[in-house]
Amino acid sequence: MFVTMMMTDQMLDLPPPLSNEVPMMHHMINGDASQQVILVQVNPGETFTIRTEDGALQCIQGPAEVPMMSPNGSIPPIHVPPGYVSQVLEDNTGVWRVVVTPHSECYPPSYSPALSPSHHIHPPYLTHPHFIPASHTSYYPHVSHGDVPPHQFYHHRLPPIYPEEIIPLYNVSTFMGHEEYSKPPPKKLKQPVDRTGVSQVTSPLSTSYKSTTACTGTSNGYSKSHTSPGGVGGGGGSPGNKRPDRRARGSPKHIDIEPQDADVEVRRVQAAPSGMDKPQVSKVQSRSALVSWTSAFSPSASGLGWHGDGTLPSCNYELQLTDKGRDGKYKVVYSGEELQYTLTDLRPATDYHIRVNTMCNSVMGPCSDVRAFTTHSAPPDIPLPPRLSHRTKSSLTLQWRPPADNGSKITNYILEWDEGKKNSIFREYYVGHQRHCKVMRLCPAVGYTFRVAALNDFGTSGFSTEVVFYTTGSLPQTSLPPRLVLAGPSWVTLEWTRPNSCSVEEVVTYTLEVQDETKGLEFQAVYSGLELNHKVEPLRRNTQYRFRLIICSGEWRSAPSSLLMCKTTPDRPGPPLNPAVNRVTYHSFCVTWEPPQDDGGSGELTYILEISEGNIEERQWATLYRGPEKKHLCKDLKPATCYSLRLSCVTVGGQGQCSEDLTVSTLSLPPGQCQLPRIIGNIKHKELNLQWDGPLCGEESEGIEFSLEMCTMEEGSEPVEVYRGFKTECTVGSLLPGTTYKFQVRAANKTGYGPYSESVEISTAAGPPGQCSPPDINVTSYTCAVVTWENKESSGVDISEYRLDWGRDLDSLELVYSGTEAYFVISNLEASTDYCCRLQAVNQAGAGPYCELVTCRTPAAAPDVVSGFLLLDYPPTSADSESFSPSTCLALIWDEPCCNGAEITSYSICMGESTITIGNTTCHIIRDLLPDSEYSLQIRAENEVGVGPFSQTLTVSTRPLPPSPPRLECAAVGPQSLKLRWGFSSRSSVTDDTVYVLQMEDRNQRFVVVYRGLSHTFKLQRLSESSRYSFRIQAVSKAGEGPFSETYTFSTTKSLPPTLKAPRVVQLEGNACEVTWESIPPMRGDRISYVLQVQGGRDSESKQVYKGEDTSFQLFGLQWNTDYRVRVFACRRCADTLQELCGSYSTSTHFTPRRSDTTLVVEPDITRVPMGKTLSDEQFASLIVFGVASLSVLMAFLLQLLI
Repeated sequence: MFVTMMMTDQMLDLPPPLSNEVPMMHHMINGDASQQVILVQVNPGETFTIRTEDGALQCIQGPAEVPMMSPNGSIPPIHVPPGYVSQVLEDNTGVWRVVVTPHSECYPPSYSPALSPSHHIHPPYLTHPHFIPASHTSYYPHVSHGDVPPHQFYHHRLPPIYPEEIIPLYNVSTFMGHEEYSKPPPKKLKQPVDRTGVSQVTSPLSTSYKSTTACTGTSNGYSKSHTSPGGVGGGGGSPGNKRPDRRARGSPKHIDIEPQDADVEVRRVQAAPSGMDKPQVSKVQSRSALVSWTSAFSPSASGLGWHGDGTLPSCNYELQLTDKGRDGKYKVVYSGEELQYTLTDLRPATDYHIRVNTMCNSVMGPCSDVRAFTTHSAPPDIPLPPRLSHRTKSSLTLQWRPPADNGSKITNYILEWDEGKKNSIFREYYVGHQRHCKVMRLCPAVGYTFRVAALNDFGTSGFSTEVVFYTTGSLPQTSLPPRLVLAGPSWVTLEWTRPNSCSVEEVVTYTLEVQDETKGLEFQAVYSGLELNHKVEPLRRNTQYRFRLIICSGEWRSAPSSLLMCKTTPDRPGPPLNPAVNRVTYHSFCVTWEPPQDDGGSGELTYILEISEGNIEERQWATLYRGPEKKHLCKDLKPATCYSLRLSCVTVGGQGQCSEDLTVSTLSLPPGQCQLPRIIGNIKHKELNLQWDGPLCGEESEGIEFSLEMCTMEEGSEPVEVYRGFKTECTVGSLLPGTTYKFQVRAANKTGYGPYSESVEISTAAGPPGQCSPPDINVTSYTCAVVTWENKESSGVDISEYRLDWGRDLDSLELVYSGTEAYFVISNLEASTDYCCRLQAVNQAGAGPYCELVTCRTPAAAPDVVSGFLLLDYPPTSADSESFSPSTCLALIWDEPCCNGAEITSYSICMGESTITIGNTTCHIIRDLLPDSEYSLQIRAENEVGVGPFSQTLTVSTRPLPPSPPRLECAAVGPQSLKLRWGFSSRSSVTDDTVYVLQMEDRNQRFVVVYRGLSHTFKLQRLSESSRYSFRIQAVSKAGEGPFSETYTFSTTKSLPPTLKAPRVVQLEGNACEVTWESIPPMRGDRISYVLQVQGGRDSESKQVYKGEDTSFQLFGLQWNTDYRVRVFACRRCADTLQELCGSYSTSTHFTPRRSDTTLVVEPDITRVPMGKTLSDEQFASLIVFGVASLSVLMAFLLQLLI
């Protein structure tokens, strides 16, 4: 037990005392004496007994903390049994505690060393070795630690009470209510039930107590085993296996039943529970259900429990469950004080029976009626792994057993396998109702992993345990590991050798796998093919990888080779990021930077800072810093000087690129004192124009910033900056009329601010009148309002007129009245409209400020006339497109009129003698009309206020029936054009004014109009070659638009290659020439070839000497001084039809081989035709430009001579 003491000099607000019979002392209530609060901490399993002023004994059961007060500031007498001592200790927080411990000085391990007897022992309190023991007349209920941590309590056996040594206290007060300390603490769920008698207490033992039993077992004078007379064994053991009862810690060794205990026993028997109601079951799932029941305790007629203090006894409930039928063996699944419990770990689709009984005050009541319920069905259980029934080199036959179906028949089984890749990635191989499967087309001597799952109507079960089965056959020897050829920052090149055991005809596939530790421990395939080398990329630089090789043939697959460990090389780092300069002074500045975004794969970085002074042309860089830090302070610099800085990084991979140049200038000296500010122009009532001179002469005026501050003449007024800029004059506004202000100015440059100038006092002029009071608005009708305002006599002499602004919002306010009257009538207003106004007073000095904005709203009225009443040629909404016909329907639309403050409820359409009423909509379709008929229509709107006037009469007519679409045909087809024609049959009646609408489908599968007119043919240009186009046509007449025809599809043909320009001939050494011509790109994926023909000598016809895709060809064996002509044309080879389309011949090129040392370049033959016909477009344009330029120069020269 711990006693905590705390001193206070003020009145403490404590709850009422534990017993209503304990009075509160007068001097404690008034707070006229020094009070001492002692907190008595009662451990679990202990009872703290006190005697009040009226002589009655009061027991407080642990765990609890009881505050006691002593009015005279002394410690109350505390009696302790033999073998115990009390000590007064002071902890680190300054709180005094009285610790009662055995005389053997054995302390619980959880007790703080700061409270040991060797620390801060106060001698005045060592003379009180007293302790109040537990009363043997108290009842010991089952207790637990509750909300107090176990390490805060000191557990020990309580000695017998000595009534003659109990000394009454001055007063007792507690923070616990009567219900709190008497209510038993909650018990944990699913704990065995302890049935104890009145004289037996069962409480859990803490670890700290068990560790100190060897020290305190004999010092208290108790034996180690004791059997309470009449006690009942706990633990729920069977009669045949009865264990000796264990007395709880803290209970007295001998208990004598006093006469008053007989009455307690009688009341306990009378309070025994009666029969329980049948429990309720809710939230039934496949494996859980919630069971709840009602309390079985019925209070006596006197309204008091057997405790005698009005509290109800604590009751335990046992919930019993069986799945063997109503008369089966029941099993206790819950025991505790709660009135509900959630059953878990149930079997799906199973019938269960439950019942509940009550044990109150160690008396077991009868069981309730049995409640039956059935759990829901669920997916099947996880099946057992499949078994191997037969295997060969290329197949495995598997079988498996069906699992429990959990109330629903199994419909299918799912068999998955990893395809022998050992990568934990499974794929479905079989889904069906059979319980066996044969896996075909496997490799010899390879292990495959399988798992199986079951499926019913409620879902799929989990997969079974993975199992591995191997096919028959023998493995070849392990292949040799790959070899490293070359490594780079992001790639490595590997090679390997072909196994000697493989024949030359055998096809061998090599699979190269890599292991990346950053992505896991699994090997990933990066190459699979027939080559004996491979370049692996992309890889991370300066990273170690593991490679292995697997060789596969048509009949076998080798095991992975041994590992090859190789590492990529590091790369050069990038430039440092975000270089910045701060703390710039006259002779120094600090440079900071961040690591580069790319460190080259090496973690160790060395930074190089270089500096240069002077212009860019004569810049010389000097290394200022070299090290790992990311900042450097540059010292001993020149003031007002410009420097350039750059940074770079150095790693194992080399020195990286330098960063961009950073320019910084050192500061100069701050400016001097400015001159006094002075006034410019006339003094106004709200603003002042000020001007001042800069610092003294000789200082630079460029880049100097000025700051003007202002303050009022009132005491405690602080200066406020009203201007900051580079000009030496400013206008200070928003001033008060007739007020004196102080002004002072200072200058600043990049270095900082200079001193303030001397202050000057300036006063503003008198101003206009003040703000008027808000006017009153009286709305007489929805078109008229009266505005009045107050005319103050005190200011009436100064005011010359009032100005009233009126409008719908602040932006639309207009002046509606100007005069000396105090009212104005406004008319011609609109109904249900918001209006606002403001008032302003004017005198000889000017106009005063406007008053606050006043708003009002006119009342509602009937709707206005409907406007925009029109007839549409199409339905207003897409939903009515299918059922709309212009011959029998009229689509009407109108604009919504002004509702005048009341929402429009309906519209009335008058058509002759009939009236059509519709809801609040702005469109309507009148159906079931006669074709080619005329109607007169009127419409009006209606709201809650009334009915609006009719609109103007609208005369409309229905159309005759529309024509049917014609038949569409393709008259001519080209590579980039289609000519379409259409016409009606002789039976169709078509007028001359019929308009045809031709539509074509675009890339978004939408039809767009390409032609609309009266013609029966149309030619489409600029189409793509060899493409399909879809068309549809529609006939439109005065009767309306007819339906669209069916979709017609036509295709364009392929284009011929374009005509080439004349080839170019270059004479080579000897009698050889090289002919070159321009190239043509592939046409829609079709390859282009060229045909070269030569005519010369005695041959009168051209001969084909070359056909291919090249754009040059060399001619050999030519005759000297013989005329030759060459020409070329292109051929297009269609990939889909294998058809070859040839273009036209190019212009012939004439050349004559001659004996010469220089190379002859022959252009196209242009000497045999007139000059005007042989110039190209570029030559002709150059000739025109040259002529215009010459004429301009000549005219300029003539003008210069005339001037």
